[in-house]
Amino acid sequence: MNNKRVLCVENHVEYLDALKYMLETAGFEVLSATTGSQGLSILMSERIQGVLLEYDLPDAIGTAVRAEMKRIKPEVPVLLFAGVGSQTPFLLRFFDSYLRNAEGPEWAFQDLDA
Repeated sequence: MNNKRVLCVENHVEYLDALKYMLETAGFEVLSATTGSQGLSILMSERIQGVLLEYDLPDAIGTAVRAEMKRIKPEVPVLLFAGVGSQTPFLLRFFDSYLRNAEGPEWAFQDLDA
């Protein structure tokens, strides 16, 4: 275990489960939230080294959540993940980096059946 604790904020539980599985397999401790407000609450109360943040959340957009996260803990990197397409260059002004969403969670397990 690498003792790195990350927060994943994703409103689709099936994607969240896949992300959590992959990160835990890589040795990360993962805390999860399905809304921006849950993510902010966890960030305030827990020791977190990084955040994976979905852009489209049910209660906020990623840029607003990221701004509040940086106000609370400016040293914690926040990575955006979303299928935002042409908006990506604009959004990167607000995030430390980004990951593009795949079509669905099945991409993570496609080679296991071979």
